[in-house]
Amino acid sequence: MKLTIREMALFGMFGGLMYASKVLMEVLPNVHLIGVFVVVLTAIYRQKALYPIYIFVFITGLLNGFNTWWIPYVYIWTVLWGGVMLIPTRMHKVWQTVAYVIVCGAHGFLYGTLYAPFQALAFGLDFQGMIGWIIAGIPFDVIHGVSNLLCGVFVIPGLITVLRKAENTIQKNE
Repeated sequence: MKLTIREMALFGMFGGLMYASKVLMEVLPNVHLIGVFVVVLTAIYRQKALYPIYIFVFITGLLNGFNTWWIPYVYIWTVLWGGVMLIPTRMHKVWQTVAYVIVCGAHGFLYGTLYAPFQALAFGLDFQGMIGWIIAGIPFDVIHGVSNLLCGVFVIPGLITVLRKAENTIQKNE
């Protein structure tokens, strides 16, 4: 996965943009565009999307503190990336976009469940304690999942189209 200078700059910019969008939307709990960015970047850049994802994760830790809440960030966004990677690239674009939105929404609905194993390990919770933690977080996961679905419906198709066109134009000119 050798990067060009253009990709290094682009991925650094996307990582920073992901963090900035998160900060700007913090007024709305569990509503953000991170899932949308992960889906779009993975749809366009495939394996290389891990670069902006982990730049975002690193910036988040750097500016908000590398604490126990941050550790699940190391794997939670990779789960979403992996889900998008499983969607066939030769699928009809309409169905592919529907699949992207569903995966983005599902990640939001499952966020607390994905976070829970680390919480259990970090805070000495047994299995019942972990399940209790998941259940207590359901209202937040519902907000997260619904917002991911809505953001996905309104942002993913347009952003993928714009990035694909930009990449095709750049590749033609290189």
